[in-house]
Amino acid sequence: MSDEQIPVSELGYEKARDELIEVVRILEAGGQDLDSSLALWERGEELAARCTEHLDGARKRIDAVLGEEAP
Repeated sequence: MSDEQIPVSELGYEKARDELIEVVRILEAGGQDLDSSLALWERGEELAARCTEHLDGARKRIDAVLGEEAP
């Protein structure tokens, strides 16, 4: 992970998901001090929430289109 992180609010779904995978990998590997682990955990929580936002938005768009197609 880079030292210069893009704000989570600016990440698209794929980038947020990929970074979340990396955060989980680092945390599972261990070896981080407590402060680093907590910072990673917090970033991971933000990334997971961002992914959920994107998925919820996609679901709403799909539901809207399917609703328009209903007779």
